[in-house]
Amino acid sequence: MQAKQFDKKFDDNEVDIIDDLDLSTIKRPNQAQKRINVDFPAWVVDSLDKEARRIGVTRQSIIKVWLVERLEQQAAANQLRYVQ
Repeated sequence: MQAKQFDKKFDDNEVDIIDDLDLSTIKRPNQAQKRINVDFPAWVVDSLDKEARRIGVTRQSIIKVWLVERLEQQAAANQLRYVQ
């Protein structure tokens, strides 16, 4: 199928366009995993573990979520600075 035909199906709100895609090669950009090591003071690890247990997730999960939240906040703040 040519791109123009696909675009027309999409623009016409046809619901079966997913059948026209090859999902075996799909990749999400910037989602590759990269391992890092971070050293924290013992009290930080204890606090992370306590909070992780409280909400029922792993230490790694809470670190990831909190870092992503902080990076998103920072990106939003930076975007506001550039707009003003």
